[in-house]
Amino acid sequence: MRGATRGLVSLATLALLAGCNVIPRVQGPAPVPSPRPVPPPSAVPTPAPVPESALLMGVSKGRGVGSLNLAQDDAATALASFVESCPRLIARTDTSGLTRGDDWRPACNAAPGWDRRDAVGFFKTWFETAIVGDGKAFATGYYEPEIAGVRTRRPGFDVPVYGLPPDLQRGWPDDIPPQERTGNPPLGRRMLDGKYAPYYARGEIEDGALAGKGLEIAWVADPVEFFFLQVQGSGRLRAPDGTVMRIGYAGQNGRDYTGIGAVMRQQGLIGDQPGQYPGSMQGIMAYLRDHPAEGDALMRQNLSWVFFKELVGDGPLGALSVPVRAHASVAADPKYVPLGAPVFLDLDNPVADGLWIAQDTGGAIKGANRFDTFWGAGEQARLTAGGMSARGQAVLLLPKGTLHRLGVG
Repeated sequence: MRGATRGLVSLATLALLAGCNVIPRVQGPAPVPSPRPVPPPSAVPTPAPVPESALLMGVSKGRGVGSLNLAQDDAATALASFVESCPRLIARTDTSGLTRGDDWRPACNAAPGWDRRDAVGFFKTWFETAIVGDGKAFATGYYEPEIAGVRTRRPGFDVPVYGLPPDLQRGWPDDIPPQERTGNPPLGRRMLDGKYAPYYARGEIEDGALAGKGLEIAWVADPVEFFFLQVQGSGRLRAPDGTVMRIGYAGQNGRDYTGIGAVMRQQGLIGDQPGQYPGSMQGIMAYLRDHPAEGDALMRQNLSWVFFKELVGDGPLGALSVPVRAHASVAADPKYVPLGAPVFLDLDNPVADGLWIAQDTGGAIKGANRFDTFWGAGEQARLTAGGMSARGQAVLLLPKGTLHRLGVG
């Protein structure tokens, strides 16, 4: 899932789906590997530590904003999103080490009244460019999932969407000795006797453990689509009459997440060999639908279950707590990009070239120059995001004077 509120489907989602807790198919005894000599500790190379901020990674001065060949429409879209980011940008602490809140204040003061027809001039006037590390970028895409759903149960809409249950609390189960109880207690279920037990797993919830408790906030039609929406954390429910309900992450049951994509690949169900389903989100969905019993068992291997709340107002919200916008918002690692900063991408997929505003984060979006571009909602957004895997160059736009203060010449 992305941040606290970001419920958006990304190519990076496939990395999550193919992620942890792989359960391989049992195919008889494994061959015994031949023994290999173990090198002494002094002979084992120690991997170089990865710098934990842009400042530690190293920053160099980029070319002038005027040489970026910004398109006027693209700059106007980015300017609108920059204006929405400014209140947070000024107030938050920049973990990249590059900027301070007051660095952004002159540009933020000028932005709301700037003529959008000269948006390129705005970025030329107030910004300089910087490159973090070598600037070599990798970008994927994400979108806001939309599935069929209604507020009140009706025929064809039988999959419940649950709100946060009151008995989901943090506490120490009896089987954890007191000397091992360090840090925050795990999420669990508070029982009538005051003791704690692990909360209901996915299979138990699907079998009705929460039915009849008044926790249903909506009902959806397709359990497979809902499974993927839970992986993301939020999305849109569209009713037959065209009305839309936006739902967002409210909590999780505290149980382990299993990426079923890795399980399916390990079992030879998806891949690029004859007879296998494609190793994409669409391929995974197709298998789950074509094999309902096996698909249900696969999904239940992911014990994690997400609870939702209705999101009212503009959205979806990114990690910066402002709405993310199609063709304007990008997710980045805040250790290397100030959240709210403009980013110029020059990629081998030209559809993603241009100016973006870093307004979001993601579990798979880690490291310098790693980005996830947002494409909105709908089928075209889904197609564009699902096919986005591009490499190229990334340039940060920082308030003028920042590099001088950092001693970057």
